[in-house]
Amino acid sequence: MSFRRLLYSLLLYLIFPFVIFRLFWRSRSNPAYRQRIFERMGFVNIESDKPIIWLHAVSVGETVAAQPLIESLILQYPNHKILVTTTTPTGSDRVNALFGDRVAHVYFPYDLPDVVSRFIKRVKPQLLIVIETEIWPNLYAACHKNNIPLALVNARLSQRSADKYLKIKSLVAETLTNINFIAVRSFADKERFKALGASDDQLSIVGNIKFDFEVSKKQVEQGRQWRKQLQHNKQVWVVASTHAGEDEKILAFYKSLQKQFPTLLLVLIPRHPERFDDVFQLCMTLDNDNIKTVRHSQTNDYQNIQTNIILGDSMGEMESWFATADVVFMGGSLVEVGGHNPLEAIAQGVPVVSGPHMFNFDDIAGQLSEEGLLFVCESDKKIEETITKLLEQQTDLAIFEMKAKAFMQQHRGVTARLIRLLIDIF
Repeated sequence: MSFRRLLYSLLLYLIFPFVIFRLFWRSRSNPAYRQRIFERMGFVNIESDKPIIWLHAVSVGETVAAQPLIESLILQYPNHKILVTTTTPTGSDRVNALFGDRVAHVYFPYDLPDVVSRFIKRVKPQLLIVIETEIWPNLYAACHKNNIPLALVNARLSQRSADKYLKIKSLVAETLTNINFIAVRSFADKERFKALGASDDQLSIVGNIKFDFEVSKKQVEQGRQWRKQLQHNKQVWVVASTHAGEDEKILAFYKSLQKQFPTLLLVLIPRHPERFDDVFQLCMTLDNDNIKTVRHSQTNDYQNIQTNIILGDSMGEMESWFATADVVFMGGSLVEVGGHNPLEAIAQGVPVVSGPHMFNFDDIAGQLSEEGLLFVCESDKKIEETITKLLEQQTDLAIFEMKAKAFMQQHRGVTARLIRLLIDIF
């Protein structure tokens, strides 16, 4: 073990009690965080008589992005078992919802030398695929030591993240040498990885796997049924994946928009389930303004309900909500989270508006903006003006849908390119 990795490991051991405390703290609002905790320490038991291909996707967004790749791996390697790890309970739930028993799932191990060693001994993976940008010095060193091929795919590196990694460049550069190949989204991502120490031989510009997203016909049909039931609402504004500090602004926008669009329905969907209750209470403060809020989880159908706001407090139904929408606003962009994936809505032909902070998608945000499919707004005033304009221009939606489908089709095929790269190392 190098001196740099030794210091890193000692630091992790020192903060480990606080990591466990944080898990239990988060479990106050989501008990799943304190369940199966021993899996995170490498105590796993995968029941399979087949060799294992291990794919890691941090949470819901990465799991959804990895779906086409996981489906391809299941077909390409029928004699292997696919193990998917996540770090969050919501990610775990999404894996189970998408794949059921076709894949195995456990939580991702902490990057401590003994934990990683125990996990690898028990799982014996023949290949590790990591979705997006996860750099774990001990895990990657253990893969190299045990001759486990390692691929970083759909890799992205914003300038903000690159600047942070540059502060510990020597450790990052050492870690990157253990990776067989890094499939990046764009030329800018490639250059940032090179600045951190990756070699040209490791790097391939493959594109963004999120373009290979397949819209669920079942979810779309469900959404269309909801829209038919919402007879009192002529237009629907879906606000997806909000974070703390955004909901107040969204509700202020909604009160203002209602003056021009009195039958406008707001569907407000917080990113994390532990925030559902708090956001509902925030919505209820508008009751004095004759704005009625209902929780989706407590509503069987919308046929005989007159409401102004629906709190989308369920998991795994985002595509259905997009199918109801005339306009979507993407959360995580009014605060410095970096935005969330706009392609799932655009794939259904729905225009997407965001705030200024879309740096997690800087590789596609510019392209989508140029095509008039995504509207990145630098100010609150511009957000309201853009949503107003889009709600007024309903006759243009057919043209928008054609442009969206053509754009998505033009950028598809990333999964097939990734499979070819994986075949070369495995």
